Amino acid sequence: MSSAAPSELATGPWWRQLTGYHWFVFAMASMAWMFDCLDQQLFILARENALTSLMGPDVDPSKVKTYGGFATSIFVAGWAVGGLIFGSVGDRIGRAKTLALTVLIYSLSTGLSAMSRNVTDFFFFRALTGLGVGGVFGLAVALIADGLPGNVRAKALGWLQSLSAIGNVTAGLIKLSLSGLPPEVSWKYMFWIGAAPAFLCIFIMFKLKEPEKWIQAKKKSQEVGGLKMGSYSSLLGEPRWRKPALLGMLLCVSGVVGLWGIGFFSPELVGSALEASLREEGLDGAELSAAKGRWTAYNLIIQNIGAFLGMLSFARLSQSIGRKPAFAIGFVMAFAATLFFFRFFDSKADIWMSAVMGFSQLGLFAIFAIYLPELFPTRLRSTGTSFCYNVGRFVAASGPFTLGILQQSLATSAIAALPESADAAMQTAAKLDAFRTAACWMTSIFVLGLLVLPFLPETKDRPLPEDDDGLH
Repeated sequence: MSSAAPSELATGPWWRQLTGYHWFVFAMASMAWMFDCLDQQLFILARENALTSLMGPDVDPSKVKTYGGFATSIFVAGWAVGGLIFGSVGDRIGRAKTLALTVLIYSLSTGLSAMSRNVTDFFFFRALTGLGVGGVFGLAVALIADGLPGNVRAKALGWLQSLSAIGNVTAGLIKLSLSGLPPEVSWKYMFWIGAAPAFLCIFIMFKLKEPEKWIQAKKKSQEVGGLKMGSYSSLLGEPRWRKPALLGMLLCVSGVVGLWGIGFFSPELVGSALEASLREEGLDGAELSAAKGRWTAYNLIIQNIGAFLGMLSFARLSQSIGRKPAFAIGFVMAFAATLFFFRFFDSKADIWMSAVMGFSQLGLFAIFAIYLPELFPTRLRSTGTSFCYNVGRFVAASGPFTLGILQQSLATSAIAALPESADAAMQTAAKLDAFRTAACWMTSIFVLGLLVLPFLPETKDRPLPEDDDGLH
């Protein structure tokens, strides 16, 4: 079993045990992931206005939602592909170099999204953005896991994931600041702002060094036959690493599909419910559009304040009672909170529900950040983490499409059951209720996480595994 280095035996608050360079590593990895999440959220907030603008003002709103599902599926599928590619590349050529490349890809592609002339362009740029976005998590997590002292690793990784909520909140503030602009213009500004993180690459590329653990693992792989860096044949061909890879992937499917297939479609529910609420207040036209934009941004901010607190809480819980018990509590809470939200959110007064859902759904991801790198050796750490976190996105990519198809089927049945005298308002209400029901059915994906947990190892208080120890 690997042993802790003397520098890892220090005591005291974790942040006081970091050198100046440790702080730089933590800051660069955290900023790369935080801006990654910023660009994700900008897409979620901008997709409806972007597609309405690209498809024409007279387009059926239900068609915009359908194409929004397609755009999300393409983005998430690109994310999965990028994660698999760059996770392996990061183990082979280095975490720092590859992290710079992925930040550059997602930043520039987000900016190019603003230049889309039609839906095809928009889908293409979303796929490119997904490639860059997908590589960041595994690389950032591996960089911190290998570059910081072992006794602060879990705490630093918990904060890495928690700070992602700052990126999400920033996206909401950007949306809020642009809410006064016409919808057909504001989405372009949002994507242009999303290109700014490209400048982070300069610091990553020229200042960040590869972790000493990775350098030693690279050297060992060159000296010892069979120890390949970033090899999927090693990850899935060796029983010792195959089991945690496959089970970890299923664990992530539950959280990722729950978030991207359901949770990140909350703006659709919130927007419809808020619009009805604002109409009751007498708002209409441009005034209604601006108010709806503001309240959608408020909702995202509140949701991610809850997420920030949830990730800090679950990170601490996993360090206190163990990774697996914390996961179990998290999946139960995510199931209950998401079901409650989609069933009962109905007006501005219910916006607190978004904080509860954010706390529960995104709290799980702090445990993912801590747990996944504890399953794999240095030579496969980025590969294994990215495999678990991103293969599930191929399933998650079908989530928006499945949600849309299920919603359309339920909406058709609901509208058919209405009396012939039903007006447009009654039909809109029936469609919204169908969306609620579809989301509630899909919430059952969180049960998958609970079913997988018993077959995975508990890693609390264990050093990171390596090929030459007996952890498993």
